[in-house]
Amino acid sequence: MEAIHISWIGALSGLLLAIIFILFKLSPTYSLILGAIAGAFIGGAGFSDSVSILISGTQSVMGTVVRIIAAGVFAGVMMESGAAETIAKVIVDKLGGTKAMLSLALATMIITAVGVFIPVAVLIVAPIALSVGNKMGYSKVALLVALSGGGKAGNIISPNPNTIAAAGGFNLDVNQVMLAGFVPAVFGVIVTVLLASRIKFKGTKVTDLEVAELEKANTTNLPSFSKALITPIIAIVLLMISPVGSILGVDFLANLKIDSLFILPFAAVVGSIALGKKKQILDYCSAGLDRMTPTILIIIGAGAIGGLITASNLPEKVVSLVEASGISGVFLAPIAGTLMAAATASTSTGVILATGSFSQAILNTGVAPLSAAVMTHAGATVIDHLPHGTYFHVTRNAMNISMKDRMTVALYESIVGLTMTIVATILYGFIL
Repeated sequence: MEAIHISWIGALSGLLLAIIFILFKLSPTYSLILGAIAGAFIGGAGFSDSVSILISGTQSVMGTVVRIIAAGVFAGVMMESGAAETIAKVIVDKLGGTKAMLSLALATMIITAVGVFIPVAVLIVAPIALSVGNKMGYSKVALLVALSGGGKAGNIISPNPNTIAAAGGFNLDVNQVMLAGFVPAVFGVIVTVLLASRIKFKGTKVTDLEVAELEKANTTNLPSFSKALITPIIAIVLLMISPVGSILGVDFLANLKIDSLFILPFAAVVGSIALGKKKQILDYCSAGLDRMTPTILIIIGAGAIGGLITASNLPEKVVSLVEASGISGVFLAPIAGTLMAAATASTSTGVILATGSFSQAILNTGVAPLSAAVMTHAGATVIDHLPHGTYFHVTRNAMNISMKDRMTVALYESIVGLTMTIVATILYGFIL
């Protein structure tokens, strides 16, 4: 079959149209597919070639889709069984009120890192945060900064769809990207705690009435901490076998390379049995798949855009532009992640779009695949929390804060994301 070639103008037009459609609240999946179709026509493709571009692009993301479907089992168990909430409560209780901001940031970081979506992680920890804030007299702005910043840090070291997409976009194992994001994540938590502690008495406080309502609604029977840890510990240990083997020089472990496709469902099933919830496994699977479905559909749309750009000479033009500007090609990865996440107001969608559209251009600048994945991933956390996305509103409702206060939090969230991006860029773009 003869290769299809379209102009860079068509590819860029398709990408911009997709972003415009998203901003006008059209479904991201339809926006991306329509953008790909329009871009193909603008770039000079006919009806037959346009279909070929779409099919080729969507086929290229099927590996990522299958892994995300598998991750849905794990996410369903952690979210629906109450395991994630138990972990959050224990962390906050153990550290106590005097280290409230640290405990809240760590709690959200850890339950996001073990596979819970960041909006759900904030929803889980928010009632705990409001209760702590009421006792200590802390502001809602500071509390949400702690939760969101911790969640962002956890999100770049988690087996969540965004990490799977970052790995898939550069043909890496998800455990490699998770492990490589650890240092930027640590800096993200440190900055989160410093920022939240600095403003903890500034802004609207949590009222006694709000806490009373939360206590009235909280009737959940949660599992014990030891049982709640089983699922994430199994997953983390198995995911780390190959990286640890490589670090220690043990060839057998390094070459084992058990894919997350097998590890996450296995950990989820064993964890469900340990929790005494084996009869609920099918329900957890269904719940997890329901949560993954929107992301899966977006990935298919992103694959269509990726097919459009692959068929064009846009990657070559981007590399030429970067070289002509005198800017190091290293910066293309974090910039792509930042811009795409800002356009879609979503970490996962931003990563999917950035890797699907610019992965080849980034690699063509000479950046190593792992470095590119980590920098793109971190970049997607800088301004992924804008008001045209769901995360902004979910977290605002979880903390019951005003629009003005939520916009104030957005500024601090960007500082956290920018910190992780700078650290990732220095570490993987210039040092390693």
